[in-house]
Amino acid sequence: MADRSWASTQLIKAAQAGDQESITAVLYGAHSHVRRFAEHLCASPQDAEDAAQEALIILYRKIGSLRATGALASWMFRIVRNECLRRARVLFEHHEEAETGLATSAEDEAIRRLEAELVARAIQELPDVQRRVLIMRDVLGHPGRSVAETLGLSNAAMKSQLHRARNRLRLSLDGMTGPADDPRRPGPAAA
Repeated sequence: MADRSWASTQLIKAAQAGDQESITAVLYGAHSHVRRFAEHLCASPQDAEDAAQEALIILYRKIGSLRATGALASWMFRIVRNECLRRARVLFEHHEEAETGLATSAEDEAIRRLEAELVARAIQELPDVQRRVLIMRDVLGHPGRSVAETLGLSNAAMKSQLHRARNRLRLSLDGMTGPADDPRRPGPAAA
């Protein structure tokens, strides 16, 4: 059974009151759990470590505002999830901007952000391996062999997971946006 003394009510309350030793103990104890969670959500080990560090910084700054001591773990994991999604969105946006190289209007920018949010949400819902393969290959642009090696997969297994991820993503996005939602999509023919 995992050591949960870092998340004890007494320790968290002392940390909320500003006790530096308690804050240090909570941060130190939470790091491995937060990092492990981030590794399942983020595209790369570097992003996972960065997301975990960001979550710990937020915890350090805002532990006094935590209302329920029992909610610490879910609060931390929500921060990590949001940070991993933010990082994926930023990478996706930079990749998209680099491809187009065009300045957009405010309306186009708003539509692009909404679309990016839908894509990020759909990617988040993919199974772990498929999400990692898709982000590393399609968002970050890593070569297939590099992705396979990093994730400990054969090249064929990586390609299979990428194919499945793309199909699931396509189906998920088709379900989120229908003809009525997107004016650029052809709808039913007018009678």
